[in-house]
Amino acid sequence: MTPTTKKTQKLPSAHMLPDAEGYFGPYGGQVLPPHLKAIMDDIATAYLKVRETAAYQNELKELYQHYVGRPSPIYYASRLTEACGGAKFYFKREDLNHTGAHKINHALGEALLAKHMGKTKVIAETGAGQHGVAMATACALVGLPCEIHMGAVDIVKEHPNVTKMKILGAKLIAVESGTKTLKDAVDSAFEEYVKDPENFFYAIGSVVGPHPFPMMVRDFQSIVGKEAREQFPAMTGKLPDYVVACVGGGSNAMGIFSGFMDDESVKLVGVEPCGRGLGKGDHAATLTYGKPGTMHGFHSYMLQDAAGEPDPVYSIASGLDYPSVGPHHSYLKDLGRAEYHGIDDTACLDAFMQLSRLEGIIPALESAHAIAWAMREAKNLGSEVNILINLSGRGDKDADFVAEKLGL
Repeated sequence: MTPTTKKTQKLPSAHMLPDAEGYFGPYGGQVLPPHLKAIMDDIATAYLKVRETAAYQNELKELYQHYVGRPSPIYYASRLTEACGGAKFYFKREDLNHTGAHKINHALGEALLAKHMGKTKVIAETGAGQHGVAMATACALVGLPCEIHMGAVDIVKEHPNVTKMKILGAKLIAVESGTKTLKDAVDSAFEEYVKDPENFFYAIGSVVGPHPFPMMVRDFQSIVGKEAREQFPAMTGKLPDYVVACVGGGSNAMGIFSGFMDDESVKLVGVEPCGRGLGKGDHAATLTYGKPGTMHGFHSYMLQDAAGEPDPVYSIASGLDYPSVGPHHSYLKDLGRAEYHGIDDTACLDAFMQLSRLEGIIPALESAHAIAWAMREAKNLGSEVNILINLSGRGDKDADFVAEKLGL
């Protein structure tokens, strides 16, 4: 398949996608052997059935409110705004959720679905550890065993989250293959899952993978956009001019984008990691420098070699170092509804420290990429321009790593 490039084509409503086969335009689908396609179809059928029931929706709503602490607030960062000059900075505070990030939104939905389907074990991958902590938390809540696969490099970088997963009762699998980061953790988790897909549930941590996962995770994360779409006009009297979020696989971005998809006046901006440079293995800016390809059972933009194999990738933020991206993002890029830009490690670290010291908010390194882009652009925008940034996670997990790197 080749991507569409019709910039003037009107984007279908977010809730009209994907199609019945799991495609967002030419992206997505189920590139799987028949026996695994049948398993994914069973998950899709179960999800589409259960999500329409009042019992499931009410249980999830109650958990979001009384367990996660939703709705998360929107915060105006006046000191950061003053320091940067120009546009105003607002943050959707997903860092205040229970477990410290947006990941709990879909983790609860997936854990409840696994329990509904009678699965005996939940398997998940994690990069920065936030998805791992969220799944371990959700599985403890619903009473299911949880196994988390994590690259050995990320285990060292994100040790606070490793400790949390163990305390919560998850079995941690250290992945020593390849680059020992997120892509390899996905490979390892999937290898374990296919040993018994009838009884195991693979809880994918982003809007990636074969159908129905890009749809399911987007649906669960759409709570972020729904809240923000109501909160921002109530707070400021108008819609934001920009909605900005970091993009690795793309779950937090798709969550907040979904609330503003039909508002043509709102510019949607995804920010990718340019790492330490644009050489092979030095970045993970998939939408900026990749091309359409297939991996992990779905078709999307991908960083790849001449043979179509995934390139090695890198980011200072462990949750962003993935060589592909959610298929819905690829479609948004081709249609011109969202734009995607890169931020390097140096700018990311500067944004991390600026927000910490000007607002008393320590952000996740993933989120700091989005903040860095807004800081770079703000001075070129007028003071009447409002930028809403999805602060997708807090930086507790990164604090020791950053302190060591900066010699604090």
